[in-house]
Amino acid sequence: MDLGLDGARAVVTGGSRGLGLAIADSLAREGAWVGLIARGPDDLADAAEKVGRHGRPVVTVVADVTDPAALEVAVNEVAESLGGLDRVVANAGGTQGNGNLRTGTVDDFLGTYALNVGHAAALTKASLPHLEAAGRGSVLFVASVTGMKPGPRTAYAAAKAAEIHLAATLALELAPLNVRVNAISPGSILFEGGGWAHLKANDPERFENFRANEFPFGRLGHPEEIGDVAAFLLSDRASWITGANIAVDGGQGRPSARSFA
Repeated sequence: MDLGLDGARAVVTGGSRGLGLAIADSLAREGAWVGLIARGPDDLADAAEKVGRHGRPVVTVVADVTDPAALEVAVNEVAESLGGLDRVVANAGGTQGNGNLRTGTVDDFLGTYALNVGHAAALTKASLPHLEAAGRGSVLFVASVTGMKPGPRTAYAAAKAAEIHLAATLALELAPLNVRVNAISPGSILFEGGGWAHLKANDPERFENFRANEFPFGRLGHPEEIGDVAAFLLSDRASWITGANIAVDGGQGRPSARSFA
């Protein structure tokens, strides 16, 4: 299926590794021009080389997504380099501190919210002038099944639930601008350097118990499986989908191998 993304201009936060890199790679494979925003210049250079193998323009900008002013500058730089923007992916996220209420701090919660739902709102706000100039657009928030199925870590779960609801609400607010907004909620995805790879290497018994009991297909997901769904949702083939949250989890049960003490 041709997704009609040839020449689309996309920005992806957290695009230097993991799911962000997989999404950027899927977009470029479909013909999109891609801007990657992340904190690490070395990882960005490696990501640009990988994504660039598809022969489409790739630009990179170093920025901290929790700094709204720096994020706005980064978005404008990407838009200038690509000649505009019409696809926006808020992928950066994670947990600050241990993320639980009893054993964490209020600053852990505030930081986790800023990194996830706060950054998604700031990215969308910064991108709006470019989407309006394009006359259309598609925005995608990379949330998590943890925002749908409660579990550790508390701050992350609450922030991802807020991100899912933000997507649904912005879908209504931005529809008059011909801008669609959706969320995607990945399950547990195994990739080199990721948290599940770390658990597999350092606590193989707990990893195997999690894999065997929580996944009907007997495995964790692959980054490419997230990238391909994201590319579809961002494309005009999904023109009548907005305000949706799509779980891509292989029917996963518990969202985490962690447990509360």
